[in-house]
Amino acid sequence: MAMAQTAVDLSIQRGEIARLFARKRLVAFGVPALILAYLTYVFFSFDIPGLAARARMDNAKILLADAYSHKVHVTRDERVGQVTVAIEGENKGTYAADAWPNWVRTEGDSTVVDLDNGATVRFDPGAVRFDIPDFGVLEIARGDSGIIVRSPVEPLPDWVNASPTRVSVTRPEARVSVTRNRAEVFRYFAGWELFFFTLDSPFHDKSWSELASLAVSAEQIRPGQSNLWAMLSDFWNNAMWRHGDVAWAIFETILMAFLGTMGAALAAFPLGFAAAHNFTPSRVFRFGARRLFDFLRGVDGLIWTIVLSRAFGPGPLTGSLAILLTDTGTFGKLFSEALENVDRKQVDGLRSTGANGLQRVRFGVIPQVAPVIVSQVLYYLESNTRSATVIGAIVGGGIGLLLTQAIQTQKDWEEVTYYIVLTLLMVSMMDILSGWLRAKLIGRSPTTVRH
Repeated sequence: MAMAQTAVDLSIQRGEIARLFARKRLVAFGVPALILAYLTYVFFSFDIPGLAARARMDNAKILLADAYSHKVHVTRDERVGQVTVAIEGENKGTYAADAWPNWVRTEGDSTVVDLDNGATVRFDPGAVRFDIPDFGVLEIARGDSGIIVRSPVEPLPDWVNASPTRVSVTRPEARVSVTRNRAEVFRYFAGWELFFFTLDSPFHDKSWSELASLAVSAEQIRPGQSNLWAMLSDFWNNAMWRHGDVAWAIFETILMAFLGTMGAALAAFPLGFAAAHNFTPSRVFRFGARRLFDFLRGVDGLIWTIVLSRAFGPGPLTGSLAILLTDTGTFGKLFSEALENVDRKQVDGLRSTGANGLQRVRFGVIPQVAPVIVSQVLYYLESNTRSATVIGAIVGGGIGLLLTQAIQTQKDWEEVTYYIVLTLLMVSMMDILSGWLRAKLIGRSPTTVRH
């Protein structure tokens, strides 16, 4: 009888083990299958194949080139027959008529632009002729029916985009654009031209050694002003790159993040006591405090930014308030959890000495939670420095506003790169600073802080 019972038990155990292995196999194969099915759905619902087909690699190359180089525009206005040469096509970067670069010259009524590899572009009356070695002359003329392209080969190569109203030619030597009223050559050069000094500055186009000599020279370029101060003034007031405005925008972004983060920490600390069960016995108060935190952090910071900008108008202060509201909810939850985990023995020890409630919090609670709170606040300060860039684009303040303006122009992508690089440096510096502060305030050696 006992043997029969043992056999039954073994049979039941084998069945349970078999079901357990079957369940594990189902999970092992079913979960990856569900993930694969979801990714397949995403692949087709988001039209990934169509996205790849719509990708314009020629535009991507132009965008990449604009990020690390600058263009010199040679433009002929067909309405008045005037030719201008300007860096990035801006008035602030326009060459004087008698100071054109040596690769642009006039021949009678024509203007000749010499390019690399022996290529040339001629602005002749009524036509633009692009002479390309090993290809021939591509002639773009204006007719009654629109713009006509005459090419040595048919059909037109893929680097020519032609329509009756506009012709665009993209070559390694340059880009040429022709419309009814304008013909333009874009020639690329590496580097950010006029980054230090504009064309009207006496220090433009001078080498670093020449600038160093002028900086220590007693002969003043501008009477009554030292050469070094004149250089700094021309750099700071650069009309194209606006370094002074950019520095102020960086300051506004950091200030926005600092005010929002520190204001949230000051508001959330006392509210954290109201949400901690070991400091607030009343469930009503705890429930109200915790739901307030849920509401504040449940609404995204960008939503708060839009709402507050309608209420208070644009400006950095509005961005600071948006960060303050969002982080008050986050800090309140984090601080209350830290307070709930304090060691009651220290508090009870202070109570036994006759310390009042405020003294018990000051000397028994705060020393325990200070490292956690400081670490969290500094981390969010670093994170909010990055977020303030996006918020500034909405409320019209900080580096985010300049970045948005540069993107909207669709031409100043080297300025976009400049602002992105500054943002990365700003965030990196805040990371280093917050790590150093954590080491000092919490008591760790700075060498143990990793970046």
